[in-house]
Order: sequence, then C-alpha cells, then structure tokens
Amino acid sequence: MLQDMCLALLILVLLTNHEATSSVFQVHSNMRVSSLNMTALSFMDIDPIIRESDDESKFIQYYAEYRVDAQPAGGYTGGMATLDVYNISSVKRREGTAAVIWVSAGNTGQSDFNDIQAGWMVDPGRYGDNKAHFFVYCTTDGYRSVGCFNLDCTGFVPVNGAPITPEDTLEPAHGQAKISLKIFKNKEDGDWWLHFGYDVNNLSPVGFWPKNLFTNLEDHAEFITWGGTTKCPRENASPPMGNGQWPGKNSASFQNVQLVDTNGQGYAPPVWTLNVYANNKKCYQASTFLDDMFYYGGPGGCVN
Repeated sequence: MLQDMCLALLILVLLTNHEATSSVFQVHSNMRVSSLNMTALSFMDIDPIIRESDDESKFIQYYAEYRVDAQPAGGYTGGMATLDVYNISSVKRREGTAAVIWVSAGNTGQSDFNDIQAGWMVDPGRYGDNKAHFFVYCTTDGYRSVGCFNLDCTGFVPVNGAPITPEDTLEPAHGQAKISLKIFKNKEDGDWWLHFGYDVNNLSPVGFWPKNLFTNLEDHAEFITWGGTTKCPRENASPPMGNGQWPGKNSASFQNVQLVDTNGQGYAPPVWTLNVYANNKKCYQASTFLDDMFYYGGPGGCVN
C-alpha cells in the first residue's frame, strides 16, 4: 500500500509541504458521527498515488497552483473554490492526477508541518478505475508517519446526512462536472469543517478535522493553496492535469476562489498575497488570476 505515501508527498512537493496526528476527540453534540476505521496507519499507507514501490525517489510530482503567502495577523481561517471535475481515461495504474485545496501551517517539509486537503483525484491504482473520486487528507508530522487519506485512519470525522463521502465517485455529465468545497475553522467549536456542494451557494457539511489533532493548525493556517497536481514513475511520460488542455477557456479551472472567515463567509484574497507556482511549465501551467478564478492544467508528457 505504498501508493499511500506520495500524494501526500505529491502534496509535499506541491505546496512544498504538509501533516496529521492520531488522537481522541469528542463527538459534536449537534451532529451525529458516522462510523469510521480508527486504526492508525504508517507513513507507508498515506498516499493513494504510488503503491508498487517503496522508493518514492522513483516517482516525480508536478504541480500548477496559486497560494496565499502573505499571512495576515491572526493567520488564515479557511479557503473555498469551485473545481471543474474530469474523468481521465489515459491515467495509468501507477500514475495519478488531482485538483486540491490545501490548508496548512508550520515549516514546509519539516516534522511540525500540519496540513488538511480536499479535492478530487483520478488514481487507477487506488480506486480501480479512471473516474474522478472525492478525497480528503490530513497529516500533522509533515508526511512522516501520521496521517492518511479519506477514512483510512483517525482524522477526518464524517457526519450523517452528508451529501458525499470520501472516496465516492464523482460522475461528470458529458465528461465534466463542477463541485464546490469550503474548508474553514468554525468559531463555535474551533474544528476545521469541510462543506461540499454542486453549487457554491448551496453547501452542506461533510465532516470535520478536530482541532486537537493539530499543533500548528490548532489556531489558524499560514497558507491556503488551490491547484492541480500529477504524479508518475520517473521513466513514464507524465499524465494530464485538469482536462489535459493548456490554461484557457476550454481548460480546467478553479472558480469562486476565496478565503473564508470563522463564520464560514468567503471573501476575496488580496491579489498581492497570491503567488503562482508551476514546477514544469513545459507540461503544466496556470493562467493569470482574474475575477476570483484561474485556469490551469496541461497535456503532461514530461519525462524526468
């Protein structure tokens, strides 16, 4: 199950960062919690993109993303966006492609790095198909030993009546759909809540990450990131990102990109706080950020 170690690292290189801890927590009195597997997994079980090898150096990760870097006083308390979703038939078993919102704090790449994520991914090795699947993730030790995707270990707490469950298939109509996600630190309980919907104005709670899982994320986030990622063996041509198109009107996009306050209300990030990152522009890029949105993606085909 070593594929469960590098979308977190896909995400380590991406943000160049991330983290999660096992802990005991109280069930919210106003929400009924669904059952979940509380067995803690090792770092080898973290990443859904690489399973066949125990040497992550044999794999390469690419990303195209926007991140707010200029932390305000008191830090950030959440982020949201509407993501285009695609099934991608050309992604092979040991490859993966994803679109993600990251909420993070701590020293990137270090053991004090805390990170929570939500988005969609196509990962034939994990899910057995080339469909887009909804996922969540968290880590509290910079991807070293604590953390996991979906409900594979202690971390994310789903609630009954949620509109979707981690690992569920997203079924794009005519090859494409849109989903809206919001992650924010609720001022009433201090936990990090995830809301989901197919319309940014009609979001419902999916679950939460308890605040006592975290160290650096307990009070606030230092980075919020939106973007696409891919991963593949170094000898493989890299898979498509987004829908495989270069950024433009026909490509994948992040729309309604906003920061979120502790009341769950979105607000536009100041443009001067946003920085764009892409580690191989020959294969993947992100457009200019304009009107709370950006296009991203590319055909892939890079060989490291």
